[in-house]
Amino acid sequence: MAEPERVDLFVIGGGVNGCGIARDAAGRGLKVRLAEQGDLAQGTSSASSKLFHGGLRYLDYFEFKLVREALSEREILLKAMPHIAFPMRFVLPYDPQMRFDTATPTSRLLGHVAPWWKGRRPAWLLRLGLFLYDHLGGKSSLDGTKRIDLTKGRIRWGLKPGFRKGWEYSDGWVDDARLVVLNARDAAARGAEVLTRTKVVGATRLADHWQIRTEGPDGPATHHARALVNATGPWADAVLTGILHGRSPAKVRLVRGAHIVTKRLFAHDRALFLQGRDGRIIFLLPYEQDFTLIGTTEVAHEASPATATCTEAERDYLIAFANGYLEQPISAEDVVWSFAGVRPLYDDGTKSATAASRDYVLHLDSDDAPLLNIYGGKITTYRRLSEAALDRLAPHFPGLKPGWTAGVPLPGGAFGYGARALTERLRIRYPFLGEARALRMAHAYGTEAFDLLGAARRAPELGRDFGAGLTEAELRWLIQREWAQTAEDVLWRRTKLGLRMTAEEISAVAAFMAQEAPRANA
Repeated sequence: MAEPERVDLFVIGGGVNGCGIARDAAGRGLKVRLAEQGDLAQGTSSASSKLFHGGLRYLDYFEFKLVREALSEREILLKAMPHIAFPMRFVLPYDPQMRFDTATPTSRLLGHVAPWWKGRRPAWLLRLGLFLYDHLGGKSSLDGTKRIDLTKGRIRWGLKPGFRKGWEYSDGWVDDARLVVLNARDAAARGAEVLTRTKVVGATRLADHWQIRTEGPDGPATHHARALVNATGPWADAVLTGILHGRSPAKVRLVRGAHIVTKRLFAHDRALFLQGRDGRIIFLLPYEQDFTLIGTTEVAHEASPATATCTEAERDYLIAFANGYLEQPISAEDVVWSFAGVRPLYDDGTKSATAASRDYVLHLDSDDAPLLNIYGGKITTYRRLSEAALDRLAPHFPGLKPGWTAGVPLPGGAFGYGARALTERLRIRYPFLGEARALRMAHAYGTEAFDLLGAARRAPELGRDFGAGLTEAELRWLIQREWAQTAEDVLWRRTKLGLRMTAEEISAVAAFMAQEAPRANA
């Protein structure tokens, strides 16, 4: 088998940072190849809290630069991907009796410490923080903070009677796994080669380029690239020291964030920002129309990132935390799904996982064949990180085009009206969809939903319906356009329809994928 064509940039890692860097680089005119050992977004990038946010609680730790950059990016990203990202209003209830307590079993178990204020956040501090949050990122298109009376109004909040006042502010929601896939799609459309299920097993730095060895579906291959990017997230240290035979210039702190999903807990569409006695916060978020997402924990993770799961202790912690606020308490029996991801935080020497910085650090080993290692970061700043990564590499690529991604839509996102309006257009063109299914298609595929559905005038024209509105036409799209290979790729990353399907339906999807995916990639 002939060796692949030599490229300018080889990216290891198919998470949000790796795919974002590949997209930016391809758009600047570089020949790019990306290798991901599993599925796109299989690790951390599909296990987030699904938020495009500045990080209100990071103000507790004086992370003003990070919050300002993230808020600025939030504005850019919401406009560039209106199908998979949208504004959301958050309610922060105020409990005047809240006190910090380090003696709780969960506080000791999860390693939490109080921020500088050492007790409950007083009302004046919350008001100040929300004022800063409204203004740090510059001019915003989102509604500002307002104080609310939780005992009045048309909305029944679902909180215990003791919560009387609070604040409502704006942030953003994003479908994290689709964000990654769409960055990869756009990178490929601009000439990048995306290799999934392809593991980098070795790399050698030569005089003026890297020689990279991979094992993939077609067997072993050797690649040559002028520069190499290690964007493997929680695997960054292991890849650098074990595969690239380098010395780590920094240390990655692995922090596990667990989430649980229940049936929808509230009739309203607001998210809740809840404060705990241990100094932490959690979110209760509207999720996939009929569910509520609760998260997250922050626990030091010592094992392989691939082993991350939501433990019983973390599940019970999230349930107990939420029940401190909920009028109708929940139990373990209400949990329909749980997941956990390992965040690769730059180790800044702080004692607790909660206080560790979410900022990113780029380390360039600038020999004749450069190596760029990515440390830390958060999903909201992935585009800025990608831009900064290419700027760091620019001296090695004379004539490299400038940054271009700010405001450029991702596939399906080039429409100037809201997702609701797009949903109505889909319902008019395809009346057999129904409202809920049309809304899902609009949020997942944007304007590309029309390409996926094509000239169909009746539901049977989309082929077999596997359940929950997942058709053969959609599965073929995901196989042919989005690198999906297994039922898990489809049901728990690209669509989340696993939440709605029976075991028999999931088995049928798995059988179809096992038969059709190899054919499409032959």
